[in-house]
Amino acid sequence: MKLFETDRLLVRKFFAGDTDNFFLINSNADVMHFIRPVKNKKECDDFLLENINMYRDNSIAGRYAVIEKATGIFVGSFSFLYLSDDVNYHIGYALLPDFWGKGFAQELVKYGIAFFFSSTDKQELFAITDQENMASQNVVLKNGFYAKGVTMEHDKQLDLFCINR
Repeated sequence: MKLFETDRLLVRKFFAGDTDNFFLINSNADVMHFIRPVKNKKECDDFLLENINMYRDNSIAGRYAVIEKATGIFVGSFSFLYLSDDVNYHIGYALLPDFWGKGFAQELVKYGIAFFFSSTDKQELFAITDQENMASQNVVLKNGFYAKGVTMEHDKQLDLFCINR
């Protein structure tokens, strides 16, 4: 099921048949460098099922597959994740290295913001980046987010960004 489209990308729910693509993104050390430790195949399969189950609560929370429309090729993942009552939802993405530097992250965040505010009554959307991930910080700043401070996740201090409706 489609979540939203951009000019070049389709963002849709992950399906049980997406195990190879889900493994591709979650086992890639370059992709996961600023996100979380890489996962093995079994961990990825379990993580995929956990993510598919997130869709059942009828909210937009979850991780989604990103497909290049022109080729049908899997590009990476996109997410809206609920963190806490303070931070609420945050936007995220992870792209395979072959798709870095093509403006896909910028496009995903731009359209993701529009989708989020048109689909929810939330007044704020957050982004969280590793303090050393300048590329992602530039993506969110170029899309209108502003630095809000820092937050802790898994005992790691991360930069917190926000955009208002």
